[in-house]
Amino acid sequence: MTQLRTAQRPRSRRVIGRTLLAAALLTAVAAVPAAAAAAPQGAPATAPAHRDHDAPRDQLVAHFYGSYLDAIAAEGGGRLATALRSFYLTPALRAELKRWEARNHADGVLRSQDVPAGFRVTASDSGAGHTWSTVRLTWGTTAHRTYTYLSVRQDLGTGKISAIQD
Repeated sequence: MTQLRTAQRPRSRRVIGRTLLAAALLTAVAAVPAAAAAAPQGAPATAPAHRDHDAPRDQLVAHFYGSYLDAIAAEGGGRLATALRSFYLTPALRAELKRWEARNHADGVLRSQDVPAGFRVTASDSGAGHTWSTVRLTWGTTAHRTYTYLSVRQDLGTGKISAIQD
């Protein structure tokens, strides 16, 4: 009889230990969605101005072009591309692009009817509350690359892109 009781104790300890472990894991799993729900959702109304002087000035432009090219390639200029334009571009630039696109039957951000294979953004001049970046769009195959260049102006006060020129 003594052996039966000692044999049952380790088993009951294992059951209790497993139950406590399962309860701890369930508590942790329940806490993750609660923490995610408490985190703020959605983007701010305006893009933040760059205050970090060590950060590259062309970072916002690179983020925009990278996201925009992905959206164009994925959905051909659908809702995501429109949302990206609303977030990154000033209202005046969006109106200007709409007029340019009606005249030229092409995408005003890319100045093309096609989607480039890649891009590179390089900081240029800065002054009078603006910073300029040069965007190099890469076209063609690896063996036959061609490039087009755009000048993109960003307002330092709002952090939004306010001009695109070819």
